[in-house]
Amino acid sequence: MADAPASSKVNWPVFIASTAILLGFSVWAAIFPDTAYSTMETMFNWASDYLGWYFVLTAAIIVVFVLIVALTRMGKTKLGPDHSKPRFGLFTWAAMLFAAGIGTDLMFFSVVGPATNLRVGPGTEAGSLQAAEEAALWTMFHYGIPGWAMYALTGMAFGLFAYRYHLPLSIKSALYPIIGKRAQGAAGDTVQVAAVIGTVFGIATTLGIGVVFVSFGLSMIFDVEMGLGAQAALIVLAAIVVTISTVSGVEKGIRRISEINVVVAVLLMLYVLFSGDTMYLLNALVKNIGDFFAFLPSALTDTFAYDMSPAWVDEGWMQWWTIFFWTWWMAWAIFVGLFLARISRGRTLRQFVIGVLLVPFAFNLLWIAIFGNATIARIMGGDTEFAEEAENAEGSGFFALLAEFPGATFVIGIAVMVGLLFYITSADSGSLVLANFTSKTTVTDSDGPPWLRIIWSVIIGALTLAMLALDGIYTLQMGAVIIGLPLSIVLYLLLFSVWRALRVEGLAADSKEATLPSALSERIAQSSPGAWRRRLARHMHYPSAAETTEFLENVALPAVEEVAGELKERGAEVTCGRGTVEDSGLPEVDLHVYFGDKSMFKYQVYPVQYEVPSFATRFRPAGETYYQVEVFSATGSSGQDLFGYNHEQVIADILDAYEQHLTVLTMDESEGNTRPTTLDADAIPTDWDSVRTRRSKPKAE
Repeated sequence: MADAPASSKVNWPVFIASTAILLGFSVWAAIFPDTAYSTMETMFNWASDYLGWYFVLTAAIIVVFVLIVALTRMGKTKLGPDHSKPRFGLFTWAAMLFAAGIGTDLMFFSVVGPATNLRVGPGTEAGSLQAAEEAALWTMFHYGIPGWAMYALTGMAFGLFAYRYHLPLSIKSALYPIIGKRAQGAAGDTVQVAAVIGTVFGIATTLGIGVVFVSFGLSMIFDVEMGLGAQAALIVLAAIVVTISTVSGVEKGIRRISEINVVVAVLLMLYVLFSGDTMYLLNALVKNIGDFFAFLPSALTDTFAYDMSPAWVDEGWMQWWTIFFWTWWMAWAIFVGLFLARISRGRTLRQFVIGVLLVPFAFNLLWIAIFGNATIARIMGGDTEFAEEAENAEGSGFFALLAEFPGATFVIGIAVMVGLLFYITSADSGSLVLANFTSKTTVTDSDGPPWLRIIWSVIIGALTLAMLALDGIYTLQMGAVIIGLPLSIVLYLLLFSVWRALRVEGLAADSKEATLPSALSERIAQSSPGAWRRRLARHMHYPSAAETTEFLENVALPAVEEVAGELKERGAEVTCGRGTVEDSGLPEVDLHVYFGDKSMFKYQVYPVQYEVPSFATRFRPAGETYYQVEVFSATGSSGQDLFGYNHEQVIADILDAYEQHLTVLTMDESEGNTRPTTLDADAIPTDWDSVRTRRSKPKAE
């Protein structure tokens, strides 16, 4: 069958609704800028004044949740089947996490943040020793663990439902445990639209900061005025690069440029460290590390309810910093979570959470400690002119800081190049993800059509330019806070969905202890003379492809199909189909039993190829291949090998697995009751097709 045209993949309701809202806003802001600005300002003030506590609490809840997942037995669950292995080695994976933590905005805020906190930081006197000690800490906090916890949450949601439960890589899939099949309808589309709009505003905020930052750096190098026209030209440049990337397929080139860019950014950081007051910066770094982890627990829920210091209250420090950052992280969470899930398949949740919380943040901490403390030292040294410039909303402070180092012009040029390339790669990856979000993804294909990426690049650019025209970076910050409310609701939905999925995982583990051994399995073992010899022989034989095919076609596949037929006879919603393994050409069969919105039962008999181990050379030459006939549930293979079972033993194994699944559903239905009802083994009839009919059996849908 020919592939469907790319246009058929578009999720038109989501695409039309989201683009209409975003383009409508952009046109409104361009035609009626004063009205648009005043409306956004009113909404921003209301959200920050009345919902500040809510955003702070939400960030704290997410941090606690992901830590509970990582540090309890839930942390052993994999982002993928139980048998899956990480696609990337530890070093490569850490390097990609590291790259995810760097962007133009970090360059901007590493100077602006500490400079502002030194003057109007909460609970301190401007320019005091305490203010100096906490100035960089607040910026580390805003770029630290709370934000990365949001990324970890969304990454868990994407990874679990796409790679462990075999659903398409989309937000809709992550909602399945809450609203079931309705996630594929209007309810899922509504959440998808909210996620798309929030992601666009988050990307536009980052790109807006980036384009202002880069344009100022270019003005310093070429000594020309860089206004809105130059910023528009940079936005157009990013759109052109995205188009070239889409049409010519140079995504790998963009990725390599990004990786090179990370290396250059690190070299820039090291240059500042060793060209400046190295001993001071290293001492400050060590103190910052200790202070941060002592500072984090209280800062996490600090709403400054008792601190009415006029300076920071009048300037709206809480609104423009903590609340802005938390809502900005929320806007980026779905976007980055998708990337983190893609690179983390096969890792446990414990590895994933700890890696996401610590690896990127470690770099952020280093960057802010070096650039932030260099900024603080100059201001505390009495450089009042630099103090004013360091807080400039156009990012001039970063370049003013570099101007004091040897080879300033060259270093500033490198910084501009780093910022420009981060800006372009952010636009490229943003358009790719948005194309995915507005397409009908499948289990095997989550990429949207190329033309859709181009459209999203244009929309992002139009929104960024419209908001910059209103009042520059301040408008972008207001937009991020306004969009934070619906996105926080999406994050709560994902949190609850992940919790429900992991709860069922826990029930599955408990059910292995709670379920009685199958009476049929025991009867087969007792009534088969010499069964132990056959069992031993199975472990000393390494079957060939021909032997495996014969076993599958004559024993395993007919047994699975016989059970499927009986389940259908008894009213269950069942699918059962044979297939062919692509690599080996051997047959396989996949049985599914559906329970409405509850977890489906899966029993797949699938031949897996292995090399004969070195210790088995007496039976088969080392280096040759053999096959195990493994059973795959919804969460993968446990390594169980059916080869050598007879027809009745295969059926008994299916029923054992089916009974365990029913136990999980019963435990879930009883709201956490860990002592489900089980049958008396002696009461089970000898005919297998009557087994367990008195247990809760599925109803026909």
